Amino acid sequence: MCEAQGNNDRAEYGKGLLKYLSEKLTDEFGKGFTMTNLSDMRQFYIAFPNYHALHDELSWTHYRILLKVEDVKARQFYLDACSKSNWSTRQLERQINSFYFQRLLSSQDKDSVRNEIQTLEKGVDVKDILRAPYVLQFLGLEQTPNLYEKDIEKGLIDHALLYEPTRQGVT
Repeated sequence: MCEAQGNNDRAEYGKGLLKYLSEKLTDEFGKGFTMTNLSDMRQFYIAFPNYHALHDELSWTHYRILLKVEDVKARQFYLDACSKSNWSTRQLERQINSFYFQRLLSSQDKDSVRNEIQTLEKGVDVKDILRAPYVLQFLGLEQTPNLYEKDIEKGLIDHALLYEPTRQGVT
């Protein structure tokens, strides 16, 4: 059914409708409703009709990559493996492009194929999450070994209120 929608007289109507919806949704809700994004959202709805079976730990980018996998069994395999192994989008893309599903099916030594990802790419190291240091000395926070997000947030809000142009001169 999905293939036929791009190859008939009503396809032009659909393109016009997507353009109209894109403009209206962007006016009402802001960015993120381009024709491409709406098309991806529609394709997502068709590919994953049972929203209860979706995996919370996967991002929209994961699902957009999975949409490119045409074979339903392969897509489900990558979905489950990605969720179970906590693959990054880069890892997922590499596994799809290297035909991991097909290699696993045709391999006699499935364990070595499964373990291959560990040798090719290490997992995410906590130290790599924050790559650039943040200089927050202007907040005047006390130097402690445990600096919590709530402390930084409060310091930023207090600092913003202190230097907000509309508040200067107001007591």
